[in-house]
Amino acid sequence: MAAAPQPTVGILPEKADLHTAEARVNKHKADWRGWKFMWPFAVVFVFVFIIPIVYAIYISFFKKQMVGGTKFVGFENYARLIQDPQFWSSVGRVTIFTVFQVPIMLFLAAAMALALDSMKLHGTKFFRISTFLPYAVPAVVSTMIWGFVYGAKYGLVGSLNDFLGTNIDVLNPDVLLASIANINTWEYAGYNMLIFYSSLSTIPHSLYEAASIDGASEWQIVKKIKLPELKGSLAITVIFSIIGSFQLFNEPSILQNMVPGNAITTYYTPNMYAYNLSFTGNQSNYAAALAIVMAIITMAIAYVVQLKSMKEQMK
Repeated sequence: MAAAPQPTVGILPEKADLHTAEARVNKHKADWRGWKFMWPFAVVFVFVFIIPIVYAIYISFFKKQMVGGTKFVGFENYARLIQDPQFWSSVGRVTIFTVFQVPIMLFLAAAMALALDSMKLHGTKFFRISTFLPYAVPAVVSTMIWGFVYGAKYGLVGSLNDFLGTNIDVLNPDVLLASIANINTWEYAGYNMLIFYSSLSTIPHSLYEAASIDGASEWQIVKKIKLPELKGSLAITVIFSIIGSFQLFNEPSILQNMVPGNAITTYYTPNMYAYNLSFTGNQSNYAAALAIVMAIITMAIAYVVQLKSMKEQMK
C-alpha cells in the first residue's frame, strides 16, 4: 500500500511571512510613488512661488544708494512704508472697493445660481455660457472694451448723452472706482456663479420634493435648504474675491490712459504703486517691502474670514 503524501503545512507560515514582507516593501514603495507623482508640481511650486517670496523678503532689507551701491538697512523700508501716505491711500482705496464690490458681485452670482437651479429658467445652457463668458475674456481686453463704452465723447455713454441731452461722465474721479468695480463684477460674477451652482447641484432633488409635499413654498425651500448649502462655497468665493480685490492692477492701469487728467495716479492701488516704484522709480527694495506687507494684510483678512466661516458651519 502506497504511503500517503505528507502534508506541507509547515511551509505555509514561511509563505505568510514572505507575503507580509512583500506587502511592507510594496507599501513603502507606494509612498515613494506618490512623491514621484508630486515632484513635477513641487519643483514648479518652489521655483515659481517659494523662491520669489524668499528673494522678495531678502531684498526688502536692503536699499540701493547713489553712492555705495546696495546697503543693508534692516527694517528701514518697512518703517518708511508705515509712514508713507501714498501707500495708505492706496490701501484705503482698495478696502473701499472690496467692501462694496465683493458683496454686490457675490449677491448677483448667488441670484444667478439660484435662478439656474430653480429649473424654471428658459435657455439655461445659453444663460450659463453667456454669464461665464466674460471670465474667459482677458482682463486687459475687457477693460479696453469697457473703456470705450465709458467714453463720454466717443463711446456708448457719449452716444447716450447726445441722444438724451445729458452730460453723464462715468470716468469722473468721483465715480471712477465704481466704474472699475462694475468691470470687475462683469468679469467675475459668472465665475462665482458656477461655484455656487456646483454647490446647489449636490443637493438631491428628492429633498425638494419632500419639502414640497410637506407644503413648503419656493421661498421656504430657498431659505431653509439652498441658502444653508451655499455657506461653504460662500467662504471660498469671499476669500478669493478679497485676494483678487487687493491685487487690483489691470483695470486701473489700462484706464489710466483713457481717463482725463490725473484721476488714476501711480499709487492708485498697492499693486500699481509697487509696480511703478520698481520699474519706474528704481526702488525695487522698497517695492518688495510693500509687496510683503500687502501679502501679510491679505492673508490676515482671508484667515479671519475663513475662521469666521468655520465657526458658522460648526453651529
